[in-house]
Amino acid sequence: MPNARPSAAVVAGLGRFRGRPVALIGQEKGSDTEGRLKHNFGMARPEGYRKAVRLMEMADHFGLPVLALVDTAGAYPGIGAEERGQAEAIARSTEACLKLGTPNLAVIIGEGGSGGAVALATANKVLMLEHSIYTVASPEASASILWHDSSRAQDAATSMRITAQDLQKFGVIDQVIDEPVGGAHREPATAIKATGNALAEALYSLDNLPPDEVRRQRREKFLAIGRSL
Repeated sequence: MPNARPSAAVVAGLGRFRGRPVALIGQEKGSDTEGRLKHNFGMARPEGYRKAVRLMEMADHFGLPVLALVDTAGAYPGIGAEERGQAEAIARSTEACLKLGTPNLAVIIGEGGSGGAVALATANKVLMLEHSIYTVASPEASASILWHDSSRAQDAATSMRITAQDLQKFGVIDQVIDEPVGGAHREPATAIKATGNALAEALYSLDNLPPDEVRRQRREKFLAIGRSL
């Protein structure tokens, strides 16, 4: 594969969540200039999604739940990424989520952008931090498409209903996780604890389900989106 390179925007591995073994997938943006460049501002290349697929297949083989922390503006749209099969990698990752016979949970912890987020968030339960956003395209891009004027990003954001509260009403996500006053960054420990509690509760609700039922519930969740609108 030409010019293939590691994708540090996706961090994945095995670990323990409150004492139980799990597979963990995270999207990392970086916290300073050096880190953002290293992690490509959280925009994964195809290799990042293929890394996630390998971990999900391993988790399925060993019966491990999959937990994903999503924070990306979208998959990297560069020419090299497209040449190496970006769209195919996103589709394969989404398929891997759907095929899992073990429970998978996803949390939008900041920004969930388009297929780059969906590739890891096609989960039995999708949770969102209170002030996060989850959208098919950025408000600026949507404004450019709809009105040929990126300055109308505010209008686009309002029309797209990208907040956690709106998305819960539409059934796109399952739960909103409250953040400390001023946002999660003001009290990280409090936000982490609240997220852990929400994940533990969601995971408990899926325990002891046979693989076919796990897949059925996940499939029905996504097929039901928009039906009642």
